[in-house]
Amino acid sequence: MVSLLHHPYSCPLILLQTSAFSSPSAACFFHRTPRPVAFPAAVASYSDSRSPSVAYSAFSDGSGCGPGPSSSLAMDFPYLSQQHRDLMVELLSAVDERLGPHLLPSSVPPDVLSFQNEPGTCKGALDIRSGADGSTVDFILESWLHCELPFGVLDITTLFAFLSAETDAPHLLMEFIQNGPNSLILFMDLLPRRDLVLYPDYLDHFYQQTPLDKARQGLENAPEVAPYKSSSLYIRSVLSPTAVAVNINCGSEGASSMDEVMRDHVAAAAKEVIGVWLDKCACGERKVAESDRADLLKRDNLIKNKTVEIDLASNLPRLFGPDVAGRVVAAIQKAFGI
Repeated sequence: MVSLLHHPYSCPLILLQTSAFSSPSAACFFHRTPRPVAFPAAVASYSDSRSPSVAYSAFSDGSGCGPGPSSSLAMDFPYLSQQHRDLMVELLSAVDERLGPHLLPSSVPPDVLSFQNEPGTCKGALDIRSGADGSTVDFILESWLHCELPFGVLDITTLFAFLSAETDAPHLLMEFIQNGPNSLILFMDLLPRRDLVLYPDYLDHFYQQTPLDKARQGLENAPEVAPYKSSSLYIRSVLSPTAVAVNINCGSEGASSMDEVMRDHVAAAAKEVIGVWLDKCACGERKVAESDRADLLKRDNLIKNKTVEIDLASNLPRLFGPDVAGRVVAAIQKAFGI
């Protein structure tokens, strides 16, 4: 929903390019039957299956934020495969375990928590939680989108987290764009907020001295995985040197299934990325001086405004109609503070 993406098959709700509707063969798309499992129940089951110490150590070095309860209201991911859904639940559970006490309850209205267009061909869910007083979290956005388009079915799941200007630590982007049982575009990154040439210590602290690049290389070494390059130079310019931007194709003879790739390769990389972000960024101790915050805020707001004005506001109405799109855009603008 918030990916910095320009892909010919996809139509993410945020930063969607207006030329993104070329028509690949409908044979590469598929439809999944919704699953009736709600996210809070799934998280409870997942958490109950592990001791608190195991749950905490899985994504933490033991420093920074403490564990907290899940508070997501809409993330049931009804159109994903079981393996994919389980991974998303585990990632969101990790965020809730660490950041739950530092987040306000969701204030997203019910008709934005879950929404669809009039024909029922496009459905989505959006939940946004803002950081509490004293937290370095600006907001955490979770979403899924399922659209039955003329050329097939598209499923997008997103986890996007912005930090406040009290820290210059990177933001988090995770987005899965699936346009068939054998095809997935995956973006995972800690979005840098400093010029990495002017701030070599920033590059070293968040990227060089972390396992991010090793995780990227490990994922790209899988035979079904190939690097993906967006055709948008702007999009490529905001990503970090360790960004995971890959195309997973399981359609060739002898290839593993998507669920196998998700289990054996994607899950490990995703947990590594979110673990580094939680430890080094969201729960890190890095603060910036008051005099530096204006520049950080300016850069963050430029990204937020570009997200809404250029991409989201111009494309959501095409999928959901003006009324539904207006509600969703308004909720995101409120969370973005723009």
